[in-house]
Order: sequence, then structure tokens, then C-alpha cells
Amino acid sequence: GTAALIWNEIIREKVTNFIMNQSKEQRILNFVLQNAVRGDPCSVVDTIDKYCSQKEWAMNVGNEKGLILDKTVEEINPSVALELGSYCGYSAVRIARLLKAGARLLTVEFNPEFALIAKQMIEFAGVQDKVKLLEGPSQEIIPQLKKKYEVDTLDFVFLDHWKDRYAPDTILLQECNLLRKGSVLLADNVIFPGAPEFLNYVRKNPHFQCTNYPSHLEYMQVEDAMEKAVFLG
Repeated sequence: GTAALIWNEIIREKVTNFIMNQSKEQRILNFVLQNAVRGDPCSVVDTIDKYCSQKEWAMNVGNEKGLILDKTVEEINPSVALELGSYCGYSAVRIARLLKAGARLLTVEFNPEFALIAKQMIEFAGVQDKVKLLEGPSQEIIPQLKKKYEVDTLDFVFLDHWKDRYAPDTILLQECNLLRKGSVLLADNVIFPGAPEFLNYVRKNPHFQCTNYPSHLEYMQVEDAMEKAVFLG
């Protein structure tokens, strides 16, 4: 798994970026703009999956773990959701297509280039009325959610950013009183590349009830899993 990632993420990607004079994320967006149906979020998600499984690997949640994400969102039926780590906008589009009328998703991205691509992806998919992209570090944006973005509490949080931020950002969400009884956290990549601090924190914390969903790393046969942590108050 590690060797395949090094090949895909570092060697192959750097060579392709140099030859084509653009980033992999820009190539993903261009493929979507040329091949997906504008205003159709399912078409956008399927087109990204097609590109990343057939052409270049990318760190979206992917189609297999995407079904776990879908099921969780459908069960919660959130009014206010938060995503940490927008990347190219794949999971934001995937979540937004399942949100009820009037619901909203706030998605946080630290990387300015990724944020720009995610914004275009969200608009092309036609879900911009449900998704607000917030650019900056999660540890700065989370404390602003109540006052600046008028969030009372969060029904659902999807953690898919830097793995070493999972635990501190979960603690920060609690300290900022953004979780209510029944709020659900879903964390990606808890096995590969892994989020041991987060797993240790939520599994040993009496305020959380955890469920593990074994799966595979996106677009690969490498063992991975998602962890659901329900806040008990």
C-alpha cells in the first residue's frame, strides 16, 4: 500500500505535472468539466471515481467508502453538517446531493489551490446553494462557527483532513459546544494512513459510542476503515 501510494502520489504525479504543466487536481476538474453532466451531482461523483480508478489515484473518499458515507448521512438526515478537508470537492458533492431542502454543509479546506478547485466542482455539480466552502486551518475556523457562520450545533461531522488533526479538532468541537447529544462524527482513513490518536480518544471516551466500518483505501485493495463516533452528551 505504501509503495503504491509513493508511486502514485509522488513519482508519477510529479512527472505528469511537469509534462502537462498543471496539477493532478486541475486534471480531475478538467475531466469532470468535459465528461460529467452540469447540475447533476451523481454524474460528477461517478466521473471523478472513473478518473481516479482508471487514470490517476487521488485521495477522495471513493466509491466503496462513499457508500458508508451515504448511509450515515441518510440515517442522520442532518440540517447542519461540517466537513473537514474539501480536497477537490468530491465528498462535499456526495454529501450535498443527499441533504434535505434547507440543510447546509460547511466544508473547510486549508490548501488554497484545492479550495479553488472544490469551489468550481461544487458549482458545476449544482449544489452551491447547500455548500459553503471555508478556506483556512480547521483549528482557526472551528471556533468561528457559532458567531461568524451562525452554527448552533452540528448534526454531522465528516473528518477527512490531516489525520493528526482528527483528535485535536474533535476536542475543539467539544470545547466550542458544537456537538449535541446525538451528533455523529465519521472519520475516514483511520487504518491507512491511520489516525491512532483519534481512535484512542473516541473509543476510550465515555461521551462517545463508536462503530468501526472495515473497508479499503480509495481505488485500491489496501485495508482501511471508517470510524463512526456518536456523541452521547
